[in-house]
Amino acid sequence: MKIIEDNLTHPAVRQLLALHLQDMEAQSPKDTVYALDLSGLEKGGVTVWTLWQDKALWGCGALHELSPVHSEIKSMRTHPDHLRKGAAARLLTHMITIARQRRYKTLSLETGTHKGFAPAITLYKKFGFKSGSAFAGYKTSPQNQFFHLEL
Repeated sequence: MKIIEDNLTHPAVRQLLALHLQDMEAQSPKDTVYALDLSGLEKGGVTVWTLWQDKALWGCGALHELSPVHSEIKSMRTHPDHLRKGAAARLLTHMITIARQRRYKTLSLETGTHKGFAPAITLYKKFGFKSGSAFAGYKTSPQNQFFHLEL
C-alpha cells in the first residue's frame, strides 16, 4: 500500500469525496455537516492524502491547519470496497506522524453522533483521542461531537 499527498484530480478520489459528502448529509442535518467539498479541500492550509493498493483507491484523509500548533482531521473516508481492512488506521497513523513532524500540539476533529459514526469514533479513541469541547468556530449540537489528541 502507498500513501500519497493528493492533488484531488483523480476521478476515483473525486468520487470518494462526493460519496463522503453525500453520506454525511444523509446521516446528519445539513446545518450540522462540516465536511469540506473539493473547493474547501483545495484551499491553503489543507493537505490531503490518499491510500492506494496498486490502482485501487482505499481511502483518504486530510489535515487542516488551524494555527501553527493546532490542526484538524478532515475528510477521513474509507472506500466502501475496503472497509475493515485497516485503511483508516493507516491513514490516521500517517496523519498523526505528519502532525508531529509539523510540531502541532493538538490534533482535533468533529464528527457526528449518528450510529453510522461509531466505527470511526472507536478508531479515534483507540488512537488516544479524547472527547472534548467545540473548537475553531464549530457549534455544539446533539448531532456532533468533538475529539482531541494532545501530541
